[in-house]
Amino acid sequence: MPELIPVLSKEEIETAVANLAKKISADYKNGELVLVGVLKGAFVFLADLFRHLTIEVKVDFVRLASYGMDRSSSGEVRLTKELEIDIQNKDVLIVEDIIDTGLSLTFLVDYLNSFKPRTVRICTMIDKRQRRETDIRIDYSAHVVDRGFLVGYGLDYAENYRNLPAVYDLKL
Repeated sequence: MPELIPVLSKEEIETAVANLAKKISADYKNGELVLVGVLKGAFVFLADLFRHLTIEVKVDFVRLASYGMDRSSSGEVRLTKELEIDIQNKDVLIVEDIIDTGLSLTFLVDYLNSFKPRTVRICTMIDKRQRRETDIRIDYSAHVVDRGFLVGYGLDYAENYRNLPAVYDLKL
């Protein structure tokens, strides 16, 4: 039976998301912001963040594949759901659940830049630095961790555990 070791409580997450939304709202108060959520994991974080924003904002989603059913990235990133909204000359904020190696985000930033947005920045619930392979800049993060295989609050292992209201380190 897997062991779930608490990393972030529901209350800690709520506070962190509200603080991020306040900062993002201030930073983009005069812009035309488009949130681009990365499916599937970021939908929970994006929904909470979106509700706390005090500015006008549009939302779209993309879907990337690099993990499949494994615990580590294959290193090959594929786009499986494309952007549908026009982001040309707009401020884009990528919303991700967790950034690990950074390979998926590097791919996504390049993809989004091909549409000629004004800016592209990155917001993540969890910035996991242990296995970072790229020099990607994270503009907003709710929590930084060094290691662990995290699940809950949208994060999954083989499509399980996303529904947990807190974040845990999964020990198999």
